[in-house]
Amino acid sequence: MWGLRIQLGHTTGLKCPNPRRAFNDDFIVVDTHGIHEVSLDFCNCATAQSHIQQLLQISWFPLTTSDPKTAATFRVLEHYHLLSFESKVSAFKFYNVLSRMSDNTGLLPIKDRYDLFTRMIREWCHLKMLKRSGRGHDPSGVDGTVEGECTVLSPACPHPGKNLPAGWKDAPQQWLYGLFLAIDANIRLKRKAVSSDSVDPSLSRGWGYFVEDKAYKDFLHSGADSIQEKSTCSSHNAVNMADTKSNRGLATTGLGTVDCARHNMKLPNAIGDLQKGERYINMDYLFFSALHHTVLDTLNVSYDIACQWHKKLWHRMSAFPISMHLSHAVKTISFFMPKFHLPAHIEQCQTSFLFNFKSGVGRTDGEAPERGWANINPVASSTKEMGPGARRDTLDDYFGDSNWKKVVGLECENHREAFEDLNDGLRGEYGAALKQWREQVEAWEYDPTQPNPFEQKAETVTMASVRLELAREDEIDLQTGTCLALHEDCTPSILISTGLELEEQQRRMKANRAGLGVHATDNQEGKMVQQSNTLRRRIDTWMKMQELYMPSLAALRVSESSVSGSVTAAPEAIKLWLPSQISRTTPCNSRLQAIEWKLRYAQAHDALRSLHSNLRAQTAILKYKDCNLRGQGANTRARNTLKAVEARIEAAARTYEYAHKALVVLSPRVNQTGWHSSLRPLDRADVHSMTDLLWGETEGTRKLSWIWNMRGAAANEIDKDSASEDMRIEWCKARARAMRWTEEVELLKEEMRRILQFLDWDVQRWDERGLENTLEDAGEDEREGRMAYAKRQASLRRMLAESFKTSWTDTLALVDTFNHNSLVAQQDMDMDT
Repeated sequence: MWGLRIQLGHTTGLKCPNPRRAFNDDFIVVDTHGIHEVSLDFCNCATAQSHIQQLLQISWFPLTTSDPKTAATFRVLEHYHLLSFESKVSAFKFYNVLSRMSDNTGLLPIKDRYDLFTRMIREWCHLKMLKRSGRGHDPSGVDGTVEGECTVLSPACPHPGKNLPAGWKDAPQQWLYGLFLAIDANIRLKRKAVSSDSVDPSLSRGWGYFVEDKAYKDFLHSGADSIQEKSTCSSHNAVNMADTKSNRGLATTGLGTVDCARHNMKLPNAIGDLQKGERYINMDYLFFSALHHTVLDTLNVSYDIACQWHKKLWHRMSAFPISMHLSHAVKTISFFMPKFHLPAHIEQCQTSFLFNFKSGVGRTDGEAPERGWANINPVASSTKEMGPGARRDTLDDYFGDSNWKKVVGLECENHREAFEDLNDGLRGEYGAALKQWREQVEAWEYDPTQPNPFEQKAETVTMASVRLELAREDEIDLQTGTCLALHEDCTPSILISTGLELEEQQRRMKANRAGLGVHATDNQEGKMVQQSNTLRRRIDTWMKMQELYMPSLAALRVSESSVSGSVTAAPEAIKLWLPSQISRTTPCNSRLQAIEWKLRYAQAHDALRSLHSNLRAQTAILKYKDCNLRGQGANTRARNTLKAVEARIEAAARTYEYAHKALVVLSPRVNQTGWHSSLRPLDRADVHSMTDLLWGETEGTRKLSWIWNMRGAAANEIDKDSASEDMRIEWCKARARAMRWTEEVELLKEEMRRILQFLDWDVQRWDERGLENTLEDAGEDEREGRMAYAKRQASLRRMLAESFKTSWTDTLALVDTFNHNSLVAQQDMDMDT
């Protein structure tokens, strides 16, 4: 046969005396410049190696181990491997590119090897993972691989025996050796209900970042009947809807992970599939699996629903195998919530679970997983079509590359000065309290069960509480015989309270009519007329009782009707003439004015609280929409929900404006002062969420709108106790900001030290793997290859360590200067206090 024939098993230029043609003599080679059909002869001499070894010696990766007829060059496999990491290109698109490079006309028949190419890619990635983990240098081989062994560890995290100093357990600053964990779920990484574990098993058995699948699924099956408890915080969908999330057509609804919260690196055996939303049973398993072998005593755990998830965690742990139990009683475990997610929670959670207010955490924000999803989400369109094993192996590979890139790339404002300025300013008036405040905050940092110094202790004023207070006053009047009610069913407090309700209904009616549109249907018009008639009847009934208590209004209304003529006003336009709406020259009982003052004061606070909750809801919906919703239908529904929330925000703002206007009128009549400090005039620029202020800012530099600093204290808000409480809270926050930055410097310095020590440990490990006496079982060529690879890995880590030392020289010098200045400042403050 004429033409080019490729001969294997001999050096170039030598002819094989006993060649053997490839099976069917139609060998296919996939390379970076196309898909080629070649004629290939294996060496069949007596000393010839196997066909597999002959192909591998020329850097061709065979598809099968017997009679291979397809191979891919190492070059194309490595090219696709790196390209997929950087561009997230699918194997299908990459193969099509190779096919078009071979023939871009479609006229020449090219044998389809796409399915075979994906199989070779998967085997290549798996072997590279084992090779880089040193399994080829271990006498026990691949079969001796243990769970989590083929992962890239974070050298900056604490690893006992690898990068912690001797005696670290007895060190006074234990917080420096704490582990930071961040728990999160990704609902983009779904998988359709295709294939099965028996048809498509994973090549790994929990050797990477995913948990061992069989044990994981067996445990989930044993707890399939467990009921998810509902949230007592804000209405979190992750908690309340975990059992109801639709999984039609899906085998996996997402991915749960436990990451390093400081460096955004995936942990060994800390990733698992979600079958029906973000259920506790899934996240608990991943949490305990990630901590399975830890001996660290300090754990800082961040989770966006930690306020609910942590409550019965140790009770739920009793259902797990003993080997997964965590000795929590002898460890210091703190729970946090990521800073960006925190505004969606109630106020108590915002102070109890905020990183900024806890000692020993530096400037950690807990949002590491969210930053990592942007890198992995583009592969969702490919992995959702894969079988279970292929998907796990592919994602394991991506997470390994992400960790490695962070390892090789591990390369402030003066908040202490701001704290000292505040401290100096407070010494004059609050000097005696500074020591007490310091003791309170230090006690809470040591024991979170102590009173939280960042929380307001004053009682919250609400419309309900004021109505209850007024009802009790009426009860006392009835008992003492001093009741001045002029109607058996309507006391003065009921009169004013009902008037405020009618005023609110008028505003709601006006908004509904404005939103009706020009082309309203008959059904919509009919409902509007019915509501209008009902409101008019209620107002007419109330006005008759009002004239019993405010008889001067009869003449006022007659005068008003004569001016307006015979035109009947719409019910929402009828003026109610509450005490705050009449002039000082018009007679009005002072008790009615005092009652309206109390109710308006509570109404203003209620309106601000409504603004808080709806602004938090708006933030949460926008975040959920941006991260999770795709497609016109889902986004349209989200926009409709946002419109409803925005309408509630607008209604709350209008209610506050009416209440504030009434307070301005009534305060001189009832001799109320000091309320302006917390109930200020509301500009529309003030109505925005806390996170809107964070573009380019952080908790350490933010300046909140006054609506988020509202106090729900008693009516007289200028008393010294309330002012002192405000100063205490602001002092505690300033102290926390200064301490977190100081801790961040210490943590970064410790992490730099840990990275260098970890790399030294890794260098020693690879040097030992490359020793000749540890490779006696291998042939000469194989032994030389293993030794060369081990020396290369050791050399690579030495170069990384030298690079880090060089780049950190100036930083460490600055840290030493900062530490000296901080020590002097701290000593001065302690002496003054």
